[in-house]
Amino acid sequence: MYFIKLIRPINLAIIVLTMYGVQFYIRTVNYFQKIDDNQIDFFLLVFSTVLIAAAGNIINDYFDVKADRINKPEKLIITKHISRRWAILTHWTFNGIAFSIAIYLSIKYQSLWFVFIHLLSINALWFYSMLFKRKILTGNLLIAILTALIPILVVIYYKVGNTYHLEHSEFNSDSWVAIIDFRVIYLLSIFAFIQNFAREIVKDAQDIEGDKLIYVKSLPMQIGQMNSLRIVSVILLFLPLFYFWMSYSKFNEMIASTPFYLATVPFGIAALINLFVVVLIYVDKNKRLKLYDALIKISMLFGVLATFYIAYFYL
Repeated sequence: MYFIKLIRPINLAIIVLTMYGVQFYIRTVNYFQKIDDNQIDFFLLVFSTVLIAAAGNIINDYFDVKADRINKPEKLIITKHISRRWAILTHWTFNGIAFSIAIYLSIKYQSLWFVFIHLLSINALWFYSMLFKRKILTGNLLIAILTALIPILVVIYYKVGNTYHLEHSEFNSDSWVAIIDFRVIYLLSIFAFIQNFAREIVKDAQDIEGDKLIYVKSLPMQIGQMNSLRIVSVILLFLPLFYFWMSYSKFNEMIASTPFYLATVPFGIAALINLFVVVLIYVDKNKRLKLYDALIKISMLFGVLATFYIAYFYL
């Protein structure tokens, strides 16, 4: 039970939901074209991504033991329920399995993309936990970028999987990759970046006292909690503003013949939640940071569900 808590099962579930949501979207809107799709290989890609994320959660807690004794003593697992030795061993085992899967996929699909992205992610999460999270905004940006790469990784899988055969190339006008519109998926990546960047700053605001012990120089520690929350409010406003812009652009043409506001309900709800958090930041005198964190995560979940929802209109 403590091990399951250590690897953050809810966060891992969101990764799985995101990747299968993107897959469902690509397969559904592309129903009229040939798609090479090996379900076992796709499962391995999702599994390896989850393993890397779980390993990242473990190593983050491994380096944060001293801070967690202050910030969240009730949630302290490493040293209290799991030894540091077993934690680091599990971390490397997960990464080793994930990287082995990446090698298999790269060999099979004749592409170094899988090895490159997996190796980059493994090292990025290690250096984040050991170094980057202690530097102002660097760690926040890194986690936001890695999260935004998750939907893109699925796009890469389908592009590579449908172009490694010579008879089915992206240079062929009949190829699906020459026709498919990825704007929804790119939008999801932008959404993931915005939400996670804001959430990481909110989490830093919660952890000020403990972070002092491990010499973290987070944004809230440098400019104060309220000033950092003002920056969070600006970041969160990007989604409502972007959604407003899309409603007046030709972006709605991407969703068959469905009216824009009907087809983008999940993004609209996520935008409203963001606006609610912005209002709370300025009117909530108690500054309930855990509430802001939870609301941002709920907003992220609606964004993830958008791929399933939009694809529904193509069924």
